[in-house]
Amino acid sequence: MRTQRQVVDYSLQKRAVLRELLAGRVGTYDVCDASPYLKNAARFHGEPTEQRCPICRSENLIHVHYIYGDELKQSAGQARTRAELPVLAMTLREFQVFVVEVCLGCDWNHLVEQFLLGRDGLAGGTEDGSEQGAVSGSSAPNGSTPRRRREAQR
Repeated sequence: MRTQRQVVDYSLQKRAVLRELLAGRVGTYDVCDASPYLKNAARFHGEPTEQRCPICRSENLIHVHYIYGDELKQSAGQARTRAELPVLAMTLREFQVFVVEVCLGCDWNHLVEQFLLGRDGLAGGTEDGSEQGAVSGSSAPNGSTPRRRREAQR
């Protein structure tokens, strides 16, 4: 995605959990504990992957994208399809996305990554992409402050 930033990858943590499981220090019931809500989100909003489940190895994993942010209000915490994310990224200033992998066969689930999306990540730091006015309200050469695209459309 074009405006994806501040990406946090949880693959090392996943490897540590799997290592603990294989060593017998953690039980299968501790790691295969997907809630009914997460499983429903995976069924209806999830994106199938080509990766096999690391526990049961019989089903492919499904990625579920959860969104959080101040501008989302009541929509915060909802699962969204990957196709919906670019549309939201162009309409909202900033929101957080959490990607969770789920196995519907054995209930394995783990956080894969998290990242920020939104218009604030576009080049230049302002909504119209220009760098003028981005630092402490500097003005344009003619002495007027540049208008943001939203203000210019009024």
